[in-house]
Amino acid sequence: MPPTLPLGDMYRFGVDEAGKGPVFGSMFAAAVWVGESATLPEGIADSKRLTPARRETVAKALRTTPGVEIAVAEITPERIDEATTDMNSLTVEAHARAISDILEGANSSTGGTSPPSGLCDACDTDADRFARRVSERCHLEDVTIDARHGADDDSPLVGAASIIAKVERDAHMAALAEEYGDVGSGYPSDRTTQQFLESYITDHGEFPPFARRSWSTCKRALAKTSQRGLEEF
Repeated sequence: MPPTLPLGDMYRFGVDEAGKGPVFGSMFAAAVWVGESATLPEGIADSKRLTPARRETVAKALRTTPGVEIAVAEITPERIDEATTDMNSLTVEAHARAISDILEGANSSTGGTSPPSGLCDACDTDADRFARRVSERCHLEDVTIDARHGADDDSPLVGAASIIAKVERDAHMAALAEEYGDVGSGYPSDRTTQQFLESYITDHGEFPPFARRSWSTCKRALAKTSQRGLEEF
């Protein structure tokens, strides 16, 4: 389905995230701003509908298109594991950080002549609540933030943000694989990820440094390897 939400009439920027669900690696949120006279490149869609190669191509086009500003916020595994927070709050934090950075960059390049408005892909069952929490976290005046479920499908701006966030996440995972070997996709259902996690714990007696160790996947892997060690003993 092609994007249907009009660009310049309603929103100046879109926001989406990638990597909320994996047990390995960081979560990334991206914001994409389009200036008054800029045009988004062709081929934008929800990142999940594109091949990795196509995402890379569109992301490169976005980064080289005049009038398009991009900001990325990273939430590390260490931050995710902090006992004082949760993934819903961290997703709000990621969106808010990306928005704050994109507005700073856009204002410096365009002069910030009009109050901006933006659209987030809602990461809460209540889209209005998510928009309100992101807006409050930004601490910015004269900025309108909306949220909508499925915005990465309906809005070309949010679709563009989903592509940037996913490419950042993919590059992050590729760097981990280059250093540690095949870690899989990082998702709990990925058998390669499960096997790597269990092997790493067995070999090193601890979780890999990029694991979200507070997650049940890690706890189950630790219990499994501990039981295996007792049986061997």
